[in-house]
Amino acid sequence: MARFLRPLTRGTTYTRLLHLWVPLLAVSLWLFVDPSTPWVPALVLVPVGLVPGVRRGEGVQARLLLTPGEEGSGISQTPSATWRDRGRTVLWLQARMVVGSAGALATVWLPALAFDLARLAAGQAPGGVPYLDAARPHWAYALLVPLPLLLLYGAVVGFGELMTALARQLLGPSAAERMAALEERTEHLVERTRIARELHDSIGHALTVAVVQAGAARAAGDPEFTDRALAAIEETGRGALEDLERVLGVLRESRQPGTGRPTLADADRLLESARASGAKVDAEVTGPLDTVPGPVSREGYRILQEALTNVLRHAGAVPVRVRVRVAEGMLGMEVRNPLPGAMSPTGRGSGLRGIGERAALLGGHARSGPEADGDWQVHVELPIR
Repeated sequence: MARFLRPLTRGTTYTRLLHLWVPLLAVSLWLFVDPSTPWVPALVLVPVGLVPGVRRGEGVQARLLLTPGEEGSGISQTPSATWRDRGRTVLWLQARMVVGSAGALATVWLPALAFDLARLAAGQAPGGVPYLDAARPHWAYALLVPLPLLLLYGAVVGFGELMTALARQLLGPSAAERMAALEERTEHLVERTRIARELHDSIGHALTVAVVQAGAARAAGDPEFTDRALAAIEETGRGALEDLERVLGVLRESRQPGTGRPTLADADRLLESARASGAKVDAEVTGPLDTVPGPVSREGYRILQEALTNVLRHAGAVPVRVRVRVAEGMLGMEVRNPLPGAMSPTGRGSGLRGIGERAALLGGHARSGPEADGDWQVHVELPIR
């Protein structure tokens, strides 16, 4: 019994009832003007449904009253973009007029019928419901009072469910809207992957520098060197915190633009961080970096950061040769360092894989591995046109 009456405790049941009442109000207003032409409102709705903005208004109203607070209700809130959408909107308005008016009339006359049956059972004259004018008062009418109330319950719940199903069918997203939603979701997933990769690169670089610096300071036992190491750790940690705050801001507000990301113009801080960790960095930049497009420059910065992080993590404080070259529509980057004997030349972690993925997304390519002269090399080429 409690399960049967559960719909009566839900607010959605009553907002759907309000949605049923709206068409009846429009029809009732017209009947005051000309009772002989009740079909005119349905005829007027045909050109109205062809207006693109009507679909948006009906979608907003349907989501507000038929599916309040429901995520993924399947009801669109965009204007009609095609004639098919306009036709579906016209069908929705006609269905809403017919089903809504029938449901609203049922919610008016069924309570009135139950009330008149109760009056007859109490020995009083009926209140004017058709077909009960000639009925004589009798106690047996009390047995019929629950019947219109049960029908009222069925009308309120059933017509509300019917209107919700029709709204999802006729006001649901078109094929073009579903495709756009799928593309948006794909872009969102790609953005989350990019953010995860950036966190890996930024935080991984900062932790690597901190570990290398702390280990070198402990081994050196020199207060002056320890001060320099702590300063380098502080600077690297501050940069990582800035990156973390920016990324968390993007996660908190999905529409916030991803501004403030470092580019190759900020590569000096990477080189200085590596030098502060004890690596002897020989860097050379040729060509106009300012001509490199923003997306390529930002990804180039992350690739260079990951390459230097791998050097510090696996080779330690060794000489590093960095070459950045912009020429003939290509951005070339090369990071080379001696390959320690303890380092496995076949080991390929997520960092090198991330470098390859970044290059591939930009239409370039990356190559990494040991060279014949005993060096480890990361070579990347990215198109900039």
